[in-house]
Amino acid sequence: MIEILNPDELSRARQTGELVADILQSIKARTTVGTNLLDIDRWARAMIVEAGAKSCYVDYAPSFGRGPFGHYICTSVNDAVLHGLPHDYALADGDLLTLDLAVSLRGIVADSAITFIVGNAPSPESAAMIAVTERALAAGIATARPGARVGDISFAIGTVLTDAGYPVNTEFGGHGVGSTMHQDPHIANFGRPGRGYKLRPGLLLALEPWVMADTAELVTDADGWTLRSATGCRTAHSEHTIAITDDGAEILTLPK
Repeated sequence: MIEILNPDELSRARQTGELVADILQSIKARTTVGTNLLDIDRWARAMIVEAGAKSCYVDYAPSFGRGPFGHYICTSVNDAVLHGLPHDYALADGDLLTLDLAVSLRGIVADSAITFIVGNAPSPESAAMIAVTERALAAGIATARPGARVGDISFAIGTVLTDAGYPVNTEFGGHGVGSTMHQDPHIANFGRPGRGYKLRPGLLLALEPWVMADTAELVTDADGWTLRSATGCRTAHSEHTIAITDDGAEILTLPK
């Protein structure tokens, strides 16, 4: 399913995007060495409920997961890159943490992810990997405009990632959003320009470049949800929800 939002729905999408960005930045500011992942999940729940929004994750039960997710935010640490299930773990100095959050407010969903280094331990390799995903995200956003195709976005993202020397997994990537969290079109993090669905004003897309330092292979954790690098290497993930407008891409989940 591909939804094209009308002006009222787009206005509501902006509100959802602002909420998602605010929650992520609030959690990032509160996260320190010793913070427990279950505390992060509780913080996310409290802010979602206070805003009158709904979690897209609690009841989420796709074919690749083990039953309902049951939590309010994805917390992926170090070699975990996607769908990190919050659990009893206290963050250590230098841990690489990805927060991925999707909520629905007034019937419209926004989805965003950030990766950052916990504490003050120097980690230039991790910082460089985060920066690459952010540059790839910016390249994809710059390409997203009416008349462009999904393949143009994938090519722009993939070019940045591969030029930096990172292997690219195309199994999981960006996607359409709207009244539900995951919609068509799928937006792989590598692709061929000029191919795929033609972008139209009113389309909402979640673009999400992610990389693993030395592999493109994923393994599923024993919890049935968390996806990790097959080699145990570190990972990074950046994501924004954007709206296609007549003037190009509008970032809905940009922090204030």
